[in-house]
Amino acid sequence: NSVFLRFPILFICIFKLVSFSVVLVILFSKVTKQVNVSSSLLDVYDLLPFDNPDGGVWKQGFEISYRGDEWAEHPLELFLVPHSHNDPGWLKTFDGYYQDQTRHILDNMLVKLGEDSRRKMIWAEISYFSKWWNSIDEQKRVLVKRLVEAGQLELVTGGWVMADEANSHYFAMLDQLIEGHQWLQTHLGVKPSNSWAIDPFGHSPSMTYLLKGAGLTNMVVQRIHYSVKKHFAQQQTLEFRWRQSWDSSSRSDIMCHMMPFYSYDVPHTCGPNPAVCCQFDFHRLPGGRVFCPWRIPPEPITDQNIKERALLLLDQYRQKSRLFRSSVLLVPLGDDFRFVESREWDAQFDNYQKLFDYFNQHPELHVRAHFGTLSDYFTALQRRLSTTGTTLPTLQGDFFTYADRDDHYWSGYFTSRPFYKRLDRTLESTLTMAEMRRFRGDGRLVEGFPAQEHFQRLISGRQNLGLFQHHDAVAGTARDSVVIDYGTRLFHSILNLHQVLQSSAHWLLLSDKSQYNPDQSKTLLQMVTYDLCSCCRCYCWVSRNVASTSPNADGGSEQFRTSVVSIVVDSPDARVVDAKTSQPMATQISAVWVEPSQVSAEVFQVKDRLLSSLLIAVVSSNHLSCVSSFRHAGKSLEISNTVDIRSEVNRELVMRLVSDVASSNRFYSDLNGFQMQQRRTLEKLPLQANFYPMSSSSFLQDSTSRLSLLSAQSQAVASLRSGELEVVLDRRLQQDDNRGLGQGVTDNKLTASLYHLLLEDRVGGAQVRGWAQICWTSFCVYTWSRTFCFMAALDRIHLCCLFYKRKWEEPQ
Repeated sequence: NSVFLRFPILFICIFKLVSFSVVLVILFSKVTKQVNVSSSLLDVYDLLPFDNPDGGVWKQGFEISYRGDEWAEHPLELFLVPHSHNDPGWLKTFDGYYQDQTRHILDNMLVKLGEDSRRKMIWAEISYFSKWWNSIDEQKRVLVKRLVEAGQLELVTGGWVMADEANSHYFAMLDQLIEGHQWLQTHLGVKPSNSWAIDPFGHSPSMTYLLKGAGLTNMVVQRIHYSVKKHFAQQQTLEFRWRQSWDSSSRSDIMCHMMPFYSYDVPHTCGPNPAVCCQFDFHRLPGGRVFCPWRIPPEPITDQNIKERALLLLDQYRQKSRLFRSSVLLVPLGDDFRFVESREWDAQFDNYQKLFDYFNQHPELHVRAHFGTLSDYFTALQRRLSTTGTTLPTLQGDFFTYADRDDHYWSGYFTSRPFYKRLDRTLESTLTMAEMRRFRGDGRLVEGFPAQEHFQRLISGRQNLGLFQHHDAVAGTARDSVVIDYGTRLFHSILNLHQVLQSSAHWLLLSDKSQYNPDQSKTLLQMVTYDLCSCCRCYCWVSRNVASTSPNADGGSEQFRTSVVSIVVDSPDARVVDAKTSQPMATQISAVWVEPSQVSAEVFQVKDRLLSSLLIAVVSSNHLSCVSSFRHAGKSLEISNTVDIRSEVNRELVMRLVSDVASSNRFYSDLNGFQMQQRRTLEKLPLQANFYPMSSSSFLQDSTSRLSLLSAQSQAVASLRSGELEVVLDRRLQQDDNRGLGQGVTDNKLTASLYHLLLEDRVGGAQVRGWAQICWTSFCVYTWSRTFCFMAALDRIHLCCLFYKRKWEEPQ
């Protein structure tokens, strides 16, 4: 489903119904007053050279200098924020990570934070936290609540996972957010106010909109193009107010902090020099399993070395502070699955506390340092901004496509493992139908109705859908065994939800509800099998009286009708012209093979723009079956592809749509099925950098026409030449990318993909507001997009999620 509404505002309304509550998430439109916008990411991309000169110790940046008296009036206030990033599946499955690492992290957290009230920590993944909560006794639960109430433990974002922001549909993004927030409200009575998104491979304003609607006011992001980070650091705009592209007021603004350096690990968070920062990751002390690759190990802090170590660390803090407009500094302390062992807790907290005591005992250093949470940091930041009268810039746009170094653009994951991306949408639509069908067909007051079983199936379906929105799940960047686990969860959820649909439909069809007596072992609607060989075409002749019109010369009569007309031509040069304007409009579909070089699940690189192209009308081959068809009296062309590249080696299959739309270097792709974002194909960027995520639609246009492509699954899209759209259908990659996965992507499956191609005349131009050309899909496109996901919608009101707010009961 693809719903694009102007100026959407998010509301969550709760209505009492018997002993339950029904939560309706409604999107509707509202016009806001126009004001100026500080900057846009489209302008930034036009401005940047996207070169990568050696920046010194900060390889992707520049040398940072300071005088030393910058903090005399307003001392540097430092918040060291301990964290442990726990992927709900990547190299291990969700359950594997929990058993081996996550449960030990949370067990130790309960003990180590309780030993010293100055210690603090943040946690993001509620899927793990809820599983751990179910395993602990009531006494430990009381301790957790005390830590939360004391501000030592902050639950950040509150989502079921740290969601991917490129491939996920906003329905699923919102679903996992609600699932996590409901859990927190039910068990801890807290509502998150700060978001922590340090590992998704690029960031979407659709997520910021949902966070703002859910009550969050601040956010932290990390994986953004290194050239963009450098530019923002030079301009001291790493902290900004992120605004929606349609919003000409400040109603959608959310405070955003962008981490300036390469990664979120300790070597890349204390300052610009990773060789120095690594010396203050005390988990890497000599004798452990982890070491510093710069070959200068950390030293335990003692009375003999504390001054030298403190000044060395302070220099990094001061350099980092110069990249921001305030003297309040956020320094994360953590990495993937950190704080598993109790000795790491002791090493980090004990050594840093000695350093902080030294800082705080020497006022001439003009620094105050503490352990902190995101709430501590943003509260101090807002206070400092207010005191100094400092204003932050406003930014509109999205942060795709991400590159972490050189020409390594992470556009491959927009398509990787398309089978599972399509399965994700299947579960979304099935869950939506099951929720609405159960709401209408709720027979829990009748004896024998499996209300509790349905309830648990819906909960399990939402949680498995939420789990798959993890940035290594729907992105297709996990190991093979983990992907199989995700797929099994999705498939079983779909089967369980079909049982909910069946029972609810049975209930609705009964006129006498008291006669309801379901047999769960039988299906309500039996599968009927036909032998195709015995089928034949039958003609049934009917007669009908029709009114005659003015007679023709030959004495016949005419009758008006609408139908699809098939015309056989003897030349491939046939043209289709508009009957009203006589303007020709040529479109075609091409299957494009490319030969990749160093590519992976995340990264996409190719040698040439095109190696071979095959014009396709309706074609079936060893690797691709493409069926293009018009529905009866339809307004769009349906394109159904079935792709099989399981026998190939290092192949990427691309569908190219060619038209005579004069789109120049601009096209539009959607963000999470929620809004359209203008894209510009830039010659200064490599080919792989010009591919963007398409969650559900893309279009290109000129002054007279628009060509829209609606997609039932998320994929990478580009417009490398005027009038063309290219969609990556599937990828099979043998090599690893040296980013931790340790394998290529060779688990391809026979994969179906579905599209609608729609050509429309444009009446009037796009609305221009400030820097941005705000474009929206047409009503016709919106109507067709609803065929991909069965959601009820009105012209300006969209019922997004419907579910029972319950006393939490975990599915068995």
